[in-house]
Amino acid sequence: MTANAAERLLQHYVDNFRRLPWRVGPGEEAPDPYRVWLSEVMLQQTTVATVTPRFERFVARWPTIEGLAAAKDEDILSEWAGLGYYARARNLIACAREVARRRAFPITADELRELPGLGEYTAASVAAIAFGERVPVVDTNVARVISRLYRLTAPSKAELQRLTLKLTPADRPGDFAQAMMDLGATICRPKAPRCGGCPLRDDCAAHASGNPEAFPAPKAKKVRPQRYGTAFWIERDGEVFLVRRPAKGLLGGMAALPGGDWTDTEESSAASLGTVAHIFTHFRLDLRIERRTEPVGDGWWHPLDKLDNAGLPTLYRRAAEVALAA
Repeated sequence: MTANAAERLLQHYVDNFRRLPWRVGPGEEAPDPYRVWLSEVMLQQTTVATVTPRFERFVARWPTIEGLAAAKDEDILSEWAGLGYYARARNLIACAREVARRRAFPITADELRELPGLGEYTAASVAAIAFGERVPVVDTNVARVISRLYRLTAPSKAELQRLTLKLTPADRPGDFAQAMMDLGATICRPKAPRCGGCPLRDDCAAHASGNPEAFPAPKAKKVRPQRYGTAFWIERDGEVFLVRRPAKGLLGGMAALPGGDWTDTEESSAASLGTVAHIFTHFRLDLRIERRTEPVGDGWWHPLDKLDNAGLPTLYRRAAEVALAA
């Protein structure tokens, strides 16, 4: 690895950085830790294209972490609908309130990890980007870049962190972290990497091998178990009956259609309006939608013409679409 590799990458970032609503450009004003943290939480397992408009809505509604901390849980959960992984939304609420209690974010990765929901990567990212700490920031894109630079087939997390830190300059560690993220997202892609436009091409062992896509080696896909459930569509006078799911567990605290437990056994029903297939992290779910006439459980009536504002997560939003189309 040549000595000026980091300098070339940083210059490439200056010339080509992605303008994102949570990001300040190189050499511009200091990043807002609230916006950096919020974007990193939203971007976990979610694409930039999906997050961008949702982030803008969030900060328009709650421009500061103090405002978010003071908001009602159900309002935040409703705004989170469609971003997935609702445990993250609950951690978001807890973290906002803890930071508001402290009156500021901690400034080091180790201290940031004490906050609810901040794992090793998120803490490092906020520390580097918002506070300029020289720490290794390794997301999926960065891991791929490092694996290819050093021609690593199956590197450990510790190895990826060590090599990333080795490359990270003492000054501008936040710009460097974002430069690595951008490189992995736009050039060093999983398939058909654009090696011709890569500022690190001459340093890349995988490029020299002639087969950069081989690094890192693809992980074996896990087979997800299949589960089944039923959701009840209860409509009356232009309204639909909704409930709130238990605070703990999948989709915890979110608005939903009422229904039974999810099981490993499929049941048939003549009253079925259709089925929605949904993939969770650890299993696949087929959710059958049935029409009912009487309310089930504790809930409320929500106007059909305002269903978009109900805060339904993706699973139940798609179930509602099936029912309305039936």
